[in-house]
Amino acid sequence: MNTNVIGVDMGGTKILAAVVNAEGRILAAAKIPTKADKGATVVIDRIASCIQKAIDKSRVAPESIQAVGIGAPGPLDPGTGVVIFAPNLGWKDVPLKAELETRTGILTFVDNDVNVGTLGEHTFGVGQNVQNLVGIFVGTGIGGGIIMQGELFHGASKTAGEIGHIIVKADGPRCGCGTRGCLEALASRTAMTKQFQKAILKKGKKSILSELTGGELGLIRSGTLAKAIQRKDKLTLKVLKRATKYLGVGIGSIVNFLNPEMIVLGGGVVEALDDTFLDNIRAAVEKYALPNTLNGVQIVRAKLGDDAGILGAAALARQRFKAA
Repeated sequence: MNTNVIGVDMGGTKILAAVVNAEGRILAAAKIPTKADKGATVVIDRIASCIQKAIDKSRVAPESIQAVGIGAPGPLDPGTGVVIFAPNLGWKDVPLKAELETRTGILTFVDNDVNVGTLGEHTFGVGQNVQNLVGIFVGTGIGGGIIMQGELFHGASKTAGEIGHIIVKADGPRCGCGTRGCLEALASRTAMTKQFQKAILKKGKKSILSELTGGELGLIRSGTLAKAIQRKDKLTLKVLKRATKYLGVGIGSIVNFLNPEMIVLGGGVVEALDDTFLDNIRAAVEKYALPNTLNGVQIVRAKLGDDAGILGAAALARQRFKAA
């Protein structure tokens, strides 16, 4: 009887594939570089190869694999499995589902990578038994996913969940999407890095970040922020306070509009920082949420870390296979 699925987490730098059983246990995993610069055909070949490596390592019978689930970056159509646009990969209108099925012979289901991470937390992580939740992942950018009545919500044009592009400051800094004042342009690690560069390089502000990065401020990572906070760096604390404010504006607006049971916060920045950061976000949300709307709403840290992508993709494969 077919009981296993494959979960695939693909990004601009690496592909991770895992064999996952019905209980959500990872039996074996494989990881290889994406080599996105080689083009879509090579990348899809590499995904198929990574899947096969995971199957070989797991030693499960190939016929025990029900389906493949894959979280892919960029806007895509979860029905057809076509990646519409993925700038980090250089993809446009790539039929990922069909191409991967041709290579592996295994039924494949595709969804946005952040949607898949949210589904992972809902199925196997902190959001189990919660019917309505919003996932918000703060890292290089800010991504989101929405679970409504226990199911991923995609919206009319399949783009629901673009939480990073909620406007939180009218006519604010320009975002990578072309609009001004997006949450991503004010509270992502990229946005914080721009603030550090402006303060240190243009205004001559002193910061331990100069030492931690060897003067290469573009190399700031989430762990770098954590180290600077531990050393009570004033500039880092100031920039983080600003980011926390805008996260409060964005999350408060989501609570006012959707009133989900749970907000799950994840991503590299959240994972690297301690509970004080979450407490500060909760306090900021209280300033912008309507009275009583936070009653019954939990704001919690994601649980699965790097496994959210592959476990969410496995959950996607199992759910969509049953519905097929």
